Amino acid sequence: MDVNLKSLKNLLSKRSNEIEEIVAGTGYLVKTVIGVGTFLLDNEGNLDLLTAKQKVVFEKFLKPLLDQPFR
Repeated sequence: MDVNLKSLKNLLSKRSNEIEEIVAGTGYLVKTVIGVGTFLLDNEGNLDLLTAKQKVVFEKFLKPLLDQPFR
């Protein structure tokens, strides 16, 4: 899967409230999810660079939000 960097940047900068909502009550920290997203942006969306734990964060929180259309 290729990460759409434009969508990821939009998610991190303008839709952070959605990240807070999806993370609420899960035991994960919002800053962890944002950190994984920022790491992906900094590395041109290369998912192969993520650790196993980071991939879980991406799959659980970022991917579902990225699959949603822009708002």
